[in-house]
Amino acid sequence: MTRIVVVDNHGQFTHLEGRALRDVGVDTDIVDNETPPEEVDADGVVLSGGPDMDRIGHSADYLDGDVPVLGICLGMQLMAKSLGGATASGDYGGYADVTVDILDDEDPLVGSLAPETRVWASHADEVVEVPEGFTRTAKSDVCGVEAMSDPDRGLFGVQWHPEVAHTERGQEVFENFVALCE
Repeated sequence: MTRIVVVDNHGQFTHLEGRALRDVGVDTDIVDNETPPEEVDADGVVLSGGPDMDRIGHSADYLDGDVPVLGICLGMQLMAKSLGGATASGDYGGYADVTVDILDDEDPLVGSLAPETRVWASHADEVVEVPEGFTRTAKSDVCGVEAMSDPDRGLFGVQWHPEVAHTERGQEVFENFVALCE
């Protein structure tokens, strides 16, 4: 059975990420972000959202592994920042319902959602420059980088929260990620 761990960055929806993965039929655990990657045996890693880039623990260390990684909200931002991209404060704080345009219908993570999808997202902080090797795979009217992918390295990120009920087709994002981990 495929095993995916969720690295908890103190986000309010982290438990929902674990449940969404269980609903797809994978073995999953939520681990504290102070847990070093060498102590985790998994076929994939989800870096959860969270409130503060200063409290990410060992999260960035998971980017050097040999399994796919999905960064959600803060998880995507720390991925971008750790790998040479850039983040900044967004124009829109708080959570909102956003229409996201999928820019690459061949992308293994979000391509199946093309041409657009409705999501629940916070844009207090956001990726403003994707790291080298990444492609911007989704955008919205309020955020230029709603999703990014580097399939060669198995690194993927979404600004929105696929685990919450307000996000249409969020479970599909988790199904697509699980397929990458099998």
